[in-house]
Amino acid sequence: MKSDSSDDRSVTAAVRSWIAKPTTTMLLILIGLVVAFSILEPSAFPTVLNLRGTLSDAAILLVLAVGATFVIITAGIDLSVGSILVFSSVVSAKVMEWFGNAGIDAIVVGLLAAVAAGCGWGLVNGILVAKAKIPPFVVTLGTLGAAYGLSLVVSGGLDVRSVPKGLNEFGNDRVAGVPVIAIVAGLITVVAGVVLALTVFGRWTYAIGSNSESARRAGIAVDRQFIAVYTIAGLTAGIGAYLSLARFGTTTIAGNTTTNLQVITAVVIGGTSLFGGKGWMLGTAIGVFIPIVIAKGFIIVGVGPYWQFAAVGVVLILAVFVDQRRRLRAAG
Repeated sequence: MKSDSSDDRSVTAAVRSWIAKPTTTMLLILIGLVVAFSILEPSAFPTVLNLRGTLSDAAILLVLAVGATFVIITAGIDLSVGSILVFSSVVSAKVMEWFGNAGIDAIVVGLLAAVAAGCGWGLVNGILVAKAKIPPFVVTLGTLGAAYGLSLVVSGGLDVRSVPKGLNEFGNDRVAGVPVIAIVAGLITVVAGVVLALTVFGRWTYAIGSNSESARRAGIAVDRQFIAVYTIAGLTAGIGAYLSLARFGTTTIAGNTTTNLQVITAVVIGGTSLFGGKGWMLGTAIGVFIPIVIAKGFIIVGVGPYWQFAAVGVVLILAVFVDQRRRLRAAG
């Protein structure tokens, strides 16, 4: 009898420990939202069409959030991802336009241009943070304005709409009913998750986020790691820009003014600590879907669109509150 009682307590403790994890909490919230909206609108919310739309909406944001997860784990921040996406999409569209917007050559060169533009801005952010010792908030706030301003200069303030037809078809194609861009985003997330969880690069990222000075004394090339992490964030912004061009068939200069906040919100909701040293790609994926499911659900049930911002804000505050309580318990 005592053995059975001990086993029951062990199982109960394990369940409580699992539920207490921030990723688990957010997963339960996501499941609760899906169930609630499905009950409220059973003929509209739990449908294949709505699921496809949700996956497509989440894809680009998820790619950006992957890079932001690395940055935030280092106790940094990147406010420039939305502007880098806009700049990269403008450069890519202009390069493809110069190639005549025809053939696989234009599409491939457009991808290379988007990636190069994104990595370039990420590299600038990383060097300024690591070498110039300027706080990440200030650096990325500055490059937010610079990248967006240059986007307007290059494009003349107008969206570039001459995107190759083949690229637009790719962005709206499906494989086994799943949007292609969602599959691409999923593969990128899995690869990034493996790198973060199972490689030396990932361990170094966690180490400098926990205590950069201790990491430096342990022999980790902290400056090089910072540069690499911010470059990765730029890379994912460049890929996100290309996926955006593929999906919409045009640049979206005015449509990304709040993208940086959406990305940071998703990462933090997913359990990555703003104080650094903790974060999970699975949590980021969950965090991306929560605001999107809220937005979709509110539209379907007829709630005013402005309420979704209030709801996401409440979830964000809850996520930060849970993180702070967890840190206090660990310290005490």
